[in-house]
Amino acid sequence: MKKLFHIFKVDAEEAQRIAELPNEPHNHNFEELLIGLEGELEHFIDFKTTKIEAPFVSFVTRGKVHKLQPKPLNGKCDIWGIRFKSELIPETTFQLYSLYHNQANIELQKDKCFGRLVNICEMIYDETQEETIDYGIIRQLLSVLLTMIEAERKKTLPAENESPKTQHISFGNFLSILEENFRRPVGVEFYAEKLFMSSRNLNIICQNILEQSVSEIIETRKLIEAKNLLISTEKTISEIAYELGYNENSYFSKVFKKKTGQSPSEFREEMKNNLIS
Repeated sequence: MKKLFHIFKVDAEEAQRIAELPNEPHNHNFEELLIGLEGELEHFIDFKTTKIEAPFVSFVTRGKVHKLQPKPLNGKCDIWGIRFKSELIPETTFQLYSLYHNQANIELQKDKCFGRLVNICEMIYDETQEETIDYGIIRQLLSVLLTMIEAERKKTLPAENESPKTQHISFGNFLSILEENFRRPVGVEFYAEKLFMSSRNLNIICQNILEQSVSEIIETRKLIEAKNLLISTEKTISEIAYELGYNENSYFSKVFKKKTGQSPSEFREEMKNNLIS
């Protein structure tokens, strides 16, 4: 997508048109937000297929391999789609959590809160129909929309103590630096230095927010990308290992199997069979 922002609707006719198109797992260079009022979504993401009925919200982060199919339910399909480049809103809590919590799809209640999400979508769409689009207005409305979605997402999680705001800011900064550097063979000290803090403090923040060490989060990000590459490319295991900063193919395969229970080649074969069936 070359444009900074795009909003559209998917109705039953459009869902049928999409169903007739080739639909292979893919990724894209923009963020995509789907808000379902009617119908259902069959979504392969985070390496599993999920079916979700409206009302729902589905968020696909830039670069994440996925395959989705909107479908009518009881003859109806009504889904708002919003695509935007990351630079429109450089940092959002919702994006950061969606990367690591495996919660791309969120079921919602059709209540007042959901109605407000729809109203904001309509306001955003109306702005795009103006002769001169004010992207400042779109940015503000989109920020509100994502904040409200994050509030709804939190309602689906067990009650937990909120970490101090400063920890969330530091954690967000860590994830931003990680996104730019996870392919490099660098460790905890590299990220701590970039954030002007000790490795111990960075580990404490990561444990408080995700209950994982910095090393575990780095490894998780590498393995997510490894899975993406195994599904969406024909690169060899050795090529993928090298691209992700592993000096030895055997070590990469050992880590992959320890974390997933499968070798890289077994995972690739299973995903290929699941996506064909």
